[in-house]
Amino acid sequence: MINLASEEVLRELPMPAVAYGLVTFAILSLLLYLALRLDRD
Repeated sequence: MINLASEEVLRELPMPAVAYGLVTFAILSLLLYLALRLDRD
């Protein structure tokens, strides 16, 4: 049986992994800021 996984081309991420973490942190921080700001009203 042919192993299909061995023929798969290694895919690269469009951004470094650290960039994904920073973008996620920024989005979640913005959502938290908006939630806390709306809660004051």
